[in-house]
Amino acid sequence: MHLAYPAVLAALLFCIGLYGVLARRNAILVLMSVELMLNAVNLNLVAFDVWLRDRLHSGQALTLFTIAIAAAEIGIGLAIVLAVYRNRGSSAVDRLRDTAETDEAETVPAGDDEDDAAPEPEDQATAAAGKAKKAEATP
Repeated sequence: MHLAYPAVLAALLFCIGLYGVLARRNAILVLMSVELMLNAVNLNLVAFDVWLRDRLHSGQALTLFTIAIAAAEIGIGLAIVLAVYRNRGSSAVDRLRDTAETDEAETVPAGDDEDDAAPEPEDQATAAAGKAKKAEATP
């Protein structure tokens, strides 16, 4: 068996997995791409083990350990993705940058408009009355 065939196939799989990690936004697709990269490494380990005719079959043994670690990684990764999806409603990776909750004051951009000025006293009285009604309505 020529070593070039599995090496080229492994390189293609690894490149596809790397593209998936860098280009995808869905966390589950990113995890699948990482698995594709690990499978490319496993293919190289087995191919070099056969090519070197190792009597101990250390490449195949290392492949079994890699498969076990990949299974654990997928289990933990999917649990984290499901927990984030339940809390956030989305599994997009670009929206997971800040996991801390932000205050409303931090999300409202500061502007120099006249509309952003302090509310008039009538508005404050209306807001206080609305809060009082809401407090009375709750048991």
